[in-house]
Amino acid sequence: MLSYEPGDSLAHRLDPRSKLAVQIGFVAVAFAYTTPRGLAVLTAVTVGMLAVAATPPWTALAELKYVLPLLAAAPAVEALTLGSPWVVVADAVAPALAAYRILLVLAVSAAYVRTTPVRESRAVVQRHVPGRTGQFLGMSVAFVFRFLPVLQADLARIRDAQRARLGTERPVHERIASVLLSALDGAFDRSERFADALQARCFAWNPTLPALRFTWLDGPALVVAGGFLLAAVVTVV
Repeated sequence: MLSYEPGDSLAHRLDPRSKLAVQIGFVAVAFAYTTPRGLAVLTAVTVGMLAVAATPPWTALAELKYVLPLLAAAPAVEALTLGSPWVVVADAVAPALAAYRILLVLAVSAAYVRTTPVRESRAVVQRHVPGRTGQFLGMSVAFVFRFLPVLQADLARIRDAQRARLGTERPVHERIASVLLSALDGAFDRSERFADALQARCFAWNPTLPALRFTWLDGPALVVAGGFLLAAVVTVV
């Protein structure tokens, strides 16, 4: 599941602010270099960043398996036409490149989630956005990071239950409707129990958060982030 995994990789030892800076720079470069050659270079960069985070590429893809059909659908739909020749491959090139670019960004984001404790992500937000706004945003980030893996696990259990009951023999549209309805029902039930748990534990808007400090390891990461941003600016200008 897409959640924090304790470890001793280089990415684990970086300050979360450095990792966020690298992510922001990577996103800027990904949307500046949109050619196949540029995306090929970014693919190599992504593999390197995943290696620094001790996250194999196939593990990152497994974490994003629910997003992959949506990314693949865009070029497929764009290539279809209402008349002859019915399929225009050239029309699918641009959406395919855009979908692949998004996949690279999500893979880098998955590396961040797997190497950064939720409390550190919340601390970054609350210490850089002042007042109640920062507290609300930090709380929201923490809730999403903690709640999303639970929903993913529920969805996996629903699909396993369908397969055990020969649900795979039903038409595709019926299977999709059944999974979506069960997932939504489970999500609402989870949210109610989550709210009750927060009240029972006297949820605090401004808890004591972990200390954040830069080390010498963050220097190269910040240089990489700056290089990404510079490359993106040069391309746009």
